[in-house]
Amino acid sequence: MEEKLRELLEKLRTGKLTTEDVMLKLKKLPYENLDFAKIDNHRALRRGIPEVIYCQGKTTSQVVEIARHMAKNGSNVIGTRADLKTFHDVQMIAPDAKYYEDARIFAIIREKVPQNTGTIAVVTAGTSDIPVAEEAAVTAELFGNPVERLYDVGVAGIHRLLMNVNALQSATVIVVVAGMEGALASVVGGLVDKPVVAVPTSVGYGANFGGLSALLAMLNSCAGGISVVNIDNGFGAAYVAHQINRLANKEE
Repeated sequence: MEEKLRELLEKLRTGKLTTEDVMLKLKKLPYENLDFAKIDNHRALRRGIPEVIYCQGKTTSQVVEIARHMAKNGSNVIGTRADLKTFHDVQMIAPDAKYYEDARIFAIIREKVPQNTGTIAVVTAGTSDIPVAEEAAVTAELFGNPVERLYDVGVAGIHRLLMNVNALQSATVIVVVAGMEGALASVVGGLVDKPVVAVPTSVGYGANFGGLSALLAMLNSCAGGISVVNIDNGFGAAYVAHQINRLANKEE
């Protein structure tokens, strides 16, 4: 978005666009009103990342219309919690759209994403946690971060985690995804000097309470340096991890 704004101002300076042309384009910068949605076209300038579409709870036609307007404005489009039907309908207006089935994410890439050099490690306790982990991993990659995946290394077989300590310690930030009792975040937090973003999942039996037991365990961790996002919120974890990695990248 910043690059496109500079290009717009340069065209005004060189006379390729009139003041009226520029004013018309700038009117859409704060947001674009679709009645059922107000697209925040200014978000990439404020936060470095365009608005992301949360597809769950929206009709397919609403998702498609939002994606169409965002892509038309030259913005990258990411949709989370998207099913295959939604993706196929999005493909009708953007044939180059890509779908990440495990993560339930679609993406339409319209502009180059700045790449960070530090690695985000995404770690799961079990295989059942992978869908949430993939939401985090794919989101982080689409935001421009190298990602290393370490799956099924939970505390029931702690040797699996200990064999990968070097990978954990070489990451800039670590996303830990775990259900059941959520102990993995505390264990990882005690092994590294890096920030840990913990994601409780709803994986588990009855007293797991849909992820509440993992959430409370992570919030009450005695290991310092652990932040916790909401249950099953892989996207939110990736966003935090990206911001940390981007700051670390600027300091290099």
